[in-house]
Amino acid sequence: MSDFYVSWDDYHRDIDTLALKIHDSGWEFNQIVCLAKGGLRIGDILCRLFDVPLAILSTDSYGGEDNRMRGDITFSRELSMTTANLGSRELLVDDLVDSGQSLERSIRWLESKYGFYVDEMRTAVLWSKGCSTIRPDYYVTFLDDNPWIHQPFEEYEQMSPADLSARRSAAV
Repeated sequence: MSDFYVSWDDYHRDIDTLALKIHDSGWEFNQIVCLAKGGLRIGDILCRLFDVPLAILSTDSYGGEDNRMRGDITFSRELSMTTANLGSRELLVDDLVDSGQSLERSIRWLESKYGFYVDEMRTAVLWSKGCSTIRPDYYVTFLDDNPWIHQPFEEYEQMSPADLSARRSAAV
């Protein structure tokens, strides 16, 4: 498996690019649902740009050494949202689509729990891998060779607050 490294600048540029692709499509939506953890930062920025409410679906599917083992996906019991009901036109956001299982199962979960509210749902990610069983409606980069994506915030997964303190002290 090859590696694909993303800097903070790359990450923010890709979110901007994704936002413009969605905007340029002309599709209007009235709620964003982001998959946490990977879609949180993206969903936050998009909900601010498009001025629509954000709902969060907490999921977990990776674990093991360096969080590289894909396992069964676990969903939160409910969405976290500030609106009384889910919007009728949903943009489902995550950072990437790898196998496609998380995105497909998240769509099914939303349809089973909230489908009576939803008239249309589209999907958006930064990176879409060639091995995925689903192609998102919006994505920034297609990665045909299915690399492992190293995101800029991953360093915090291997760090404790004491490690952060030591790093900050060394930088002074």
